[in-house]
Amino acid sequence: MSRYYLGLDCSTQSLSTILIDAESGFVVYEQSLNYSIELPAYAVTDGFLPNTMPGVVHAPPLMWVEALDRLLIQMLANNVPMKEIVAVAGAAQQHGSVYIGAGFDTCLKNCNPLISLHEQLQECFTRNTSPIWMDASTTKQCAAITKALGGEAKANQATGSIAVERFTGAQIKKFADTQPDAYTNTRAIMLVSSFMASLFAGRHMGIDFTDASGMNLLDIRKKQWHPVALACCGDQLQDKLKLPVNPQLILGTISAYFSQRYGFNSACKVLPWCGDNPSSLIGLGLVEPGMTAISLGTSDTCFGLFKDLPESMSPWAHTFIAPTLDYMSLLCFKNGALAREAIRQQYQLSWEQFSACLDSTTPGNQGAMMIPWFETEIVPKVEHAGVQRFSLEITDINSNCRAVIEAQMMAMSNHATAAGLKPTSIRATGGASQNAAILQIMANVFSCPVDVLQTTSNSAALGAALRAVFAIENNSWIETVQPFTKVQHSSRILPNSKAVSIYQTMKKIYAQREASCLT
Repeated sequence: MSRYYLGLDCSTQSLSTILIDAESGFVVYEQSLNYSIELPAYAVTDGFLPNTMPGVVHAPPLMWVEALDRLLIQMLANNVPMKEIVAVAGAAQQHGSVYIGAGFDTCLKNCNPLISLHEQLQECFTRNTSPIWMDASTTKQCAAITKALGGEAKANQATGSIAVERFTGAQIKKFADTQPDAYTNTRAIMLVSSFMASLFAGRHMGIDFTDASGMNLLDIRKKQWHPVALACCGDQLQDKLKLPVNPQLILGTISAYFSQRYGFNSACKVLPWCGDNPSSLIGLGLVEPGMTAISLGTSDTCFGLFKDLPESMSPWAHTFIAPTLDYMSLLCFKNGALAREAIRQQYQLSWEQFSACLDSTTPGNQGAMMIPWFETEIVPKVEHAGVQRFSLEITDINSNCRAVIEAQMMAMSNHATAAGLKPTSIRATGGASQNAAILQIMANVFSCPVDVLQTTSNSAALGAALRAVFAIENNSWIETVQPFTKVQHSSRILPNSKAVSIYQTMKKIYAQREASCLT
């Protein structure tokens, strides 16, 4: 008998859903709805509203609610067996916040299944728009949080990250500082994840540990709200947030609205929604220490699971609580595809020619090296772009191609180690993960095998569905994820021992040169 589990992902630009059969190990349904294209009445571009205020990036929360209604109705139209869904969980873009007034729980409890939920929730908000992760208008508030927690290092140790503009603590403080009456009238502050979970549960649910750890408000060791951070960001803030929630907790059964309107079984279980990055950790199968993902996209990201927090935490990494209740570290390098593309275009190469340049050069590049900050950088924090070359002539096309890739991998490896990650295997994703020459350099620099997954399903939505499986089926994490996160064994890339030795020395030199460029 099929046992279906539903996972959703409320991302910046779209709402996606995936239905998996835990018995067969197959994905049986996938669908996505793009806000800008399919919900034009909200006038968003790429999922957010136009704004003339510097750094301000908001989205309308009702848009996410209407997208959910349309997506579930589409599932019905596609004859998805809604009655057979055992449990539902979700993921959402991290750091976005939703501000609720009185009457929210009453509305959810009494809502009419003949009317779409977004029409019935219109009067429930004290703020009609939600600041999302792209918002960078809270520098002043970040400084206040940093000061309250005793400086950057202590803020990082306490909450898992230095105070960051997009993190929710600073966003809440800005709201409390600039709109005190509206803040006072706010009964509940949710993240996008807990807001969407509350719809399914039919009542206000707390924020789960994984997403709460991306707010600069959670004591990352105690898994409780940090009293000093709360006091800095707003009066009676804990009452508005509720207690943080274990991501493995079953919240209860689905609300009557969802069973009556969309045909869910009334016994369908509801789980907390996580942040999209922690959910992707599960969706990529990274459930044991040493398993690491590297996404080679517009920006490159490196993240993985580890058990214990390092004594000294990297200021450039974000440490979150993982859905497994371990920890995960995430590093984001802005100069990812941006830098690779800059070199390719500079020398007017096709990607095939670029790969040929990599193949024609040797590991270590005969000592030639590049610091590839074609744009400002996040890891480490670099506010002014600038490319540095060492023993590298700009006219040497082949060596420049290798230098940019080696630099990216060495920087990633050095900073991953500083963040507490000790990769024993890597799962590569993103556009450049199809380039075997790049992956060979990755394997050599990290000294571990590199794999690519067989499927390219939405990892955040898949991770949500797998969390639901784990909560219900009582299997181990490995047993839960393995059927859905198989790797292409024929494409596995192994490190070359001679190259590994070369890079061990070069990584130290790169770290010294990177540090010299920061001073």
